[in-house]
Amino acid sequence: MSSVLSHKLAVLVFIENAAGEHLLIRRAKTPNIGNWSPIGGKLETTLGESPFECAVRETSEETGLQLKTSDLHLFGMIAEKAYEGQSHWLMFLFRCRKPIAELPPEIDEGHFGFFSRDAVDTLSLPETDRTALWPIYDQYREGFVALRADCMPGQPLRVEIEGITPSPRTGC
Repeated sequence: MSSVLSHKLAVLVFIENAAGEHLLIRRAKTPNIGNWSPIGGKLETTLGESPFECAVRETSEETGLQLKTSDLHLFGMIAEKAYEGQSHWLMFLFRCRKPIAELPPEIDEGHFGFFSRDAVDTLSLPETDRTALWPIYDQYREGFVALRADCMPGQPLRVEIEGITPSPRTGC
C-alpha cells in the first residue's frame, strides 16, 4: 500500500418509503461491489459542490426523487482511514425526510430494493456499514455524530465517536 492515499469526499442518503422500509442499492461497481448500501456518491469538488448539494443531486440521479436541501437532515460524518487500502474517505450521512413512492428502476450503479430495518442486518453489507453506519443511524439519526474509522487492511476495524450533538427531541 502506498504511504500517500488520496482523500475522497462523499455522501450517503438514507431514504425510506411510506411504510418505513429503507431504500438500498446493490452496488454493481466498486467500492462495495455486490453489497447493499444507501444511495450516494462523490462530491463534485471542482464545482465547489456542498455535501447538501451533492445529496440532492445524487438522490435525483439515482432514484428520480426530487429534493430540496430542507428535505435532508445531516446526522453524521465519518472519516474512514485507508478504506479497502485504496483511499481515505470523508462521508456525510443524510436522512431524507421525504419518503420515496416506489422502487426506482435499475441503473448502471446497481439495482434497488426496499428492506425493513431488521432485514437490513441480514444483507451483504460493507463491514463499516454493518459495524458503524447502521448502528449510528439507529441511535443518532435525529441528532448528529462525528466518527473516525480505521479501515487499514489486515487490522480489525476500529470506530471511534469524536463528537455527538443530541437530538432536542430524544436526547440521543
